[in-house]
Parts: sequence; C-alpha cells; structure tokens
Amino acid sequence: MTATLLMAFALMLVLEGLMPFIAPAAWRETFRRLVQFSDGQIRFIGLTSMLIGLVLLMVFA
Repeated sequence: MTATLLMAFALMLVLEGLMPFIAPAAWRETFRRLVQFSDGQIRFIGLTSMLIGLVLLMVFA
C-alpha cells in the first residue's frame, strides 16, 4: 500500500513537471491568469479536479 502511494506521488510529480519543462512561458501565463481568479473559482477548479480523479480511480481500479 505504501509503495503504491509513493509511486502515485512520484508519477504526479513527473506529470506536474512536464508543463514547466516543455513550455515554461505558457505555464507562467497560466499561473498569471489563475492568480486573478476569485477564491470560489479556485475552489470549484479544485473540487472538479478531485471529482474527476475519484471517477477515474473508480473506473480504472
């Protein structure tokens, strides 16, 4: 169980690092726009991401 969680965390870090490595200017611009969102919009994005992740886990696990 611990090994699986560590592998999932490692994969998340690899995927999160792709965008700044491949297109740093686009990554920077994305965060520049994200800073302008309200707290409610950011929470909605976070909730949506979590729900999509849970659905994917249930479908593929």
